[in-house]
Amino acid sequence: MAALLREIDSSQLKFTVKKILQILALLIVLGAIGTWLATGASRGWTKTEVQTESIEPVTEMRVLHTEKKFIAGVDFLGAAFGGAALLAGASLFFRKPKAN
Repeated sequence: MAALLREIDSSQLKFTVKKILQILALLIVLGAIGTWLATGASRGWTKTEVQTESIEPVTEMRVLHTEKKFIAGVDFLGAAFGGAALLAGASLFFRKPKAN
């Protein structure tokens, strides 16, 4: 690993850091959208508990049950997009290597 890093000069290293930050930002956005869609695409706030209603068979009364379930909301998307924007913005500080 150290030998590989010695072979790469600093301009190539900056270019790879720029690309890594941009790819990481893209993966965060795609992962957040995938998580949001997989958990129900809620247009409200993120929920960690869901209440379900059932009817008790003996008394036929309605009973509310609370179960732990993660449902990503728009605040989850906003935080992920904000983090991805920070990474993409940080990649702008790394320049492409100049061609000789």
